[in-house]
Amino acid sequence: MSEERKNLWKDWRLHAIVLVIVVITELIGTHKFSLGPGVILLLPMLYAIIIGLALYFTPIVKEKQSKNAEPLIILGVTMLIAKIGVIIGPSLPQIIEAGPALILQEFGNLGTIFLALPVAVFLGLKRESIGMTHSVAREPNVGLIMDKFGFDSPEGRGVMSIYIFGTVFGAVFMGLISGFLATLTPLHPLSFAMASGIGSGSMMAAASGSLVAAFPAMETDILAFAGASNLLSLSTGLYMSIFIGLPLTEKLYEVLTKRREKKVESKNTGIGA
Repeated sequence: MSEERKNLWKDWRLHAIVLVIVVITELIGTHKFSLGPGVILLLPMLYAIIIGLALYFTPIVKEKQSKNAEPLIILGVTMLIAKIGVIIGPSLPQIIEAGPALILQEFGNLGTIFLALPVAVFLGLKRESIGMTHSVAREPNVGLIMDKFGFDSPEGRGVMSIYIFGTVFGAVFMGLISGFLATLTPLHPLSFAMASGIGSGSMMAAASGSLVAAFPAMETDILAFAGASNLLSLSTGLYMSIFIGLPLTEKLYEVLTKRREKKVESKNTGIGA
């Protein structure tokens, strides 16, 4: 074991902070409140993220702890994936029965293009919007943009901004929205379980946790479908971005910017007249 890894496990301050956060959040417990016909679930994971972010800006958490926390997060997510892998086995018949729905769920990740890109162009963003909206901007997608456009390109800055935003707020958003929509809409909870697998372990954990809290009787199936969906997104998501997502985003960006330029020109012509 390297000296760096030994120091990681000897960082008593980091482990003490994590323990205190876990104890506090577990004591707070799960809370839910109605918002119209839907229900918003506030899970301990949400409190832990908020408390951790708050402590980051205090002298309690030093640079050493923030650096050491990163590999431990990866370790925690790896253990979660291993647990889900065990759960997937007994649920294979249900997963196979879902068949095309589970495979085609990857096309749902293209929704960011049609929803977010027009908004980004409307707000005046340039080619940054291509990097921002071609996917959910996880590690493989960041690598794709960096390889094609470069780190200092507008597309590179765009994908990095969403990557950072998703890292900080993605789990919070997924945890809140999944439980709310599952209780608000008539869609089956397993459809939301499939939708929670977007290629991010932390976001999937937050989303599936909310779904389990809302539908505890379906815990095994929810975790199995979320895990299988996340595994498919990790294995096929990059190819979806290479062959469909990114080319589609670039084409749609050209169409939207041309329309925007035409509107600006027509306005300027009208003013001049």
